[in-house]
Amino acid sequence: MSLFALQPMTLAGRPELGFAAATGTFSILYAGGRRTVERARVLPFVAAGLSLCAALGALAGAGGTWAVAVGTVAIALLGASTAYAWSLGPPGPLFFVLVFGLTAYVTSTTPMAPLEFVLAVVAGCVFSFAIAMTPLVLPRVRAASARPLRELLPGPRLDGPARLLLARAAIVAVAGVGIGLVLDPARGYWIVGAGLAVVGVAADRRAAFSRGLHRMAGTLVGAGAYSLLALLHPAGLWLAVLLGVLQFAIELVVVRNYALALVFITPLVLLLTGAATGDLGSASAALERIVDTFAGALLGAVTGVLHPRAGRSASA
Repeated sequence: MSLFALQPMTLAGRPELGFAAATGTFSILYAGGRRTVERARVLPFVAAGLSLCAALGALAGAGGTWAVAVGTVAIALLGASTAYAWSLGPPGPLFFVLVFGLTAYVTSTTPMAPLEFVLAVVAGCVFSFAIAMTPLVLPRVRAASARPLRELLPGPRLDGPARLLLARAAIVAVAGVGIGLVLDPARGYWIVGAGLAVVGVAADRRAAFSRGLHRMAGTLVGAGAYSLLALLHPAGLWLAVLLGVLQFAIELVVVRNYALALVFITPLVLLLTGAATGDLGSASAALERIVDTFAGALLGAVTGVLHPRAGRSASA
């Protein structure tokens, strides 16, 4: 999807619009394990949510450091409560925060007009949805039965495990933004995103730690991969192809192995950020992202202590 969004804009001499549109294609990473007829019912809500996050990110970017900090916490809480209450599944609230933060960062640090960026994100969401629906041209795909929306997105229901996940997300959001304000306010959204990636949707203590460590490793490996890719200074059509390959890999594994998906998600988002802001290939920027990733991933893993032990959970 990123390839198709970037290539026309690159050829037209407006690659920055392609980067913004590629941000909207993150919506296609949701509901990957469901039938096309079922994805047709779920993805519009995801696209609407990401588009709203982009619009709010543009407003926060114009409001300054504290507006972005408060907005990051609010979007993390809103995205997490929505994802957990309606059982959205992987990648959970991650991309709501990343789209918000990326939009705020790009529109406040580059000459690109905020409205132009947001409209490009919306166009990317619409375009990726259209591509995802192409299997419907086949009669057998259209004939497949689809569960009603209330079964695909059951809720709203914040039971015990969901409330614990939301509490972890809240801690990650507040602490991550706080760490970002100390290191660099513009980097807070990535710290929070790395933490939410580790939190994921694991609703018990053992899974929280084991999967949390796996996701932490996947995020850090992804940050390392970004550092190596950034040294190649990919640009133009080569960058479009690279982003397309990364997104294709994510779609293949995100449902079955979220930790492995983070190996591809992390460099994808970082490459988009670097290309949109003009610091792609900077060694210092790559090191900063590794530090931010480690801080956020460690924060997300540590919050796993909130989940009760198996014995206590059973007795309760």
